[in-house]
Amino acid sequence: MTPEDLVLTPRGLRFKGRYFPVAVGRGGLSTAKREGDGATPCGIHHIVHTLYRPDRLARPAPWATPIRPGDLWSDDPSDPEYNRPIRAPHRFGHESLRRPDPLYDIVLVTDWNSPIATLGRGSAIFLHIWRKKCHPTEGCIALRRDHLLWAAARIAPGTRLFVPAPSSV
Repeated sequence: MTPEDLVLTPRGLRFKGRYFPVAVGRGGLSTAKREGDGATPCGIHHIVHTLYRPDRLARPAPWATPIRPGDLWSDDPSDPEYNRPIRAPHRFGHESLRRPDPLYDIVLVTDWNSPIATLGRGSAIFLHIWRKKCHPTEGCIALRRDHLLWAAARIAPGTRLFVPAPSSV
């Protein structure tokens, strides 16, 4: 591991010599992630994309893509587009990326269960803004807004995210 890696530790998310408090999934950390279990999957993941709300903040990184009205993410294992960004209208289960709350004002997308999704293994794992301090997520990793913006400005495509097994955190 290097200072350029994001590493989940008992002190929080370590990146570039700093530690940021985080919230993880309500199901804790898991080595056997399943759709809907609320767990954050263990392993080495990569940041593959940054999304942001251009109506709420400036582009956080040169490679960031705006979240537009109608942008969704498929979280339905029966959907042929499972675990992919999609557009509304969409007849399968999905999550809106353009939320009324600020949670997805900035989103770092990991390569969890991607690019070829295994059905039921769990859809997207994002790094996003937390609801409130250490409030559990549905499986994502959440940070305070200013911490996530600081990290997003310094992350490059392919940055590694280490989520160690529960016994080692």
